[in-house]
Amino acid sequence: MHLNRVSSFKSAGKLITGQGASEQLALHVQALGMQHPLIVTDAGVVASGTLEGVTRQLQALGLFCGVFDGVTPEPEVAIVETCTEVFVSGQHDSVIAVGGGSAMDIAKCVAVYARHEGPLEALFGEQQVRQREVPLIAMPTTAGTGSEVTNIAILSDKAQQMKKGIVSDCLLPDVAIVAPELTLSCPRSVTAASGVDALVHAVEAYLSNFATPITDALAVKAMGLIVSALPKAFANPQHLQAREDMATGSLLAGLAFGNAGVGAVHALAYPLGGRYQLAHGVTNALLLPFVMEWNKLACVERFRGIAEAFGEPVAGLSDHAVADAVIARMHRLCAEVEIPSGLRSFDIPESAIPELAAEAIKVERLLRNNPRVLSLEDIEAIYRAAY
Repeated sequence: MHLNRVSSFKSAGKLITGQGASEQLALHVQALGMQHPLIVTDAGVVASGTLEGVTRQLQALGLFCGVFDGVTPEPEVAIVETCTEVFVSGQHDSVIAVGGGSAMDIAKCVAVYARHEGPLEALFGEQQVRQREVPLIAMPTTAGTGSEVTNIAILSDKAQQMKKGIVSDCLLPDVAIVAPELTLSCPRSVTAASGVDALVHAVEAYLSNFATPITDALAVKAMGLIVSALPKAFANPQHLQAREDMATGSLLAGLAFGNAGVGAVHALAYPLGGRYQLAHGVTNALLLPFVMEWNKLACVERFRGIAEAFGEPVAGLSDHAVADAVIARMHRLCAEVEIPSGLRSFDIPESAIPELAAEAIKVERLLRNNPRVLSLEDIEAIYRAAY
């Protein structure tokens, strides 16, 4: 960690945060010159009434907006194609994402693909997108993915049963509006899964080989906020202060991992999501304690910083005892917010582990961030421990 090197820091063009921030949308729509935006969202957000404040502001500006609500919980390649067709046929000039990570990832992809000449497949990988002409605003309705401030979108390819990523700074939204009031209608199960996802982002960024003092500060603050606020937001969804702390924690974690990267937890989670359509936050939660157990050999001293962020009493404990306390706390937190434990809980056959490991080891973009180098056998062992 903290190697002697030059680093850069990436984020959305502008961050608007705090209670009431959603009412600032009209200002930024005007500033970006949006005339005919397409709102990208999902049916659940529409049904909750969350979208009404967004459309009210656009109508007050005299703008006609379209709504695409066909986003599914795990964003798929085919949905990007369909949404782009809606964007083009409706002669839209801009995109506003209102939803969780899936809606934001679809919106980010549409914003770069709508003016791209060629197949979507050509954009997968790192820095294959060279420009974005379509203005983009992201408004998260969950506290978890951090997609509003990251330069990556992950899509499921059902035909190949795997997840693929588009990585480019062109995916960074022009404006991210992070407003806790938008998360009040988030279901408890999604609050739990997305909240643990945000915690995973912070922990993996903190342990990343590419962590910096800046990303450490963001990750540590994010961990403290999330560990404290998540049980409260889960127990009482209308707890606005807990919702604000979760929104801020998720944002900070997104800024941390958007620059330091994530590691083996995400690499091992991708095949589970691709093959079994499990929610990304749930797969991360299932794997985090077991990957942390495996990683502590390589960076055990770093766990003390995590313990302090968690508020764990660690005075007088050895580094290994501190690491064990952190991992035990992770297990307890997942249980408190009712995340099922064990891959067997999702009817995943143990016989699938070798194939899952063979897919996971291909995710080199993430594994290179991990503090411990993992072999195929190591990855299989982690899956078996998490089974």
